[in-house]
Amino acid sequence: QVQFVESGGGLVQPWGSLRLSCAASRMTFFSIYAMGWYRQAPGKQRESVATITKPGTTTYADSVKGRFTISRDNAKNTVYLQMNSLKLEDTAVYYCNLGDPQNSYWGQGTQVTVSS
Repeated sequence: QVQFVESGGGLVQPWGSLRLSCAASRMTFFSIYAMGWYRQAPGKQRESVATITKPGTTTYADSVKGRFTISRDNAKNTVYLQMNSLKLEDTAVYYCNLGDPQNSYWGQGTQVTVSS
């Protein structure tokens, strides 16, 4: 069973930065899959934040465009999310999954809290 393990979250002040990592295990041919970062804030539905395709094409939610950057290291089966200029509304649990997310692949996520 494919497993994604997210890390790098924490408490940060507004305008601060964090870098999230997602390590994929038990996943052959990681490099051919589009990968995505998602988040779920309290009381809200999970939403897509950013995706990166096999060739490296990236897409972002309007709310994070210009502030977040998704990248991947196929040699390490890892996808990253660099988050800059964080806002209070970025507070959420962040998850990674395929670009076409599979229910059975959701991990524990990593909590990001933006607070002054």
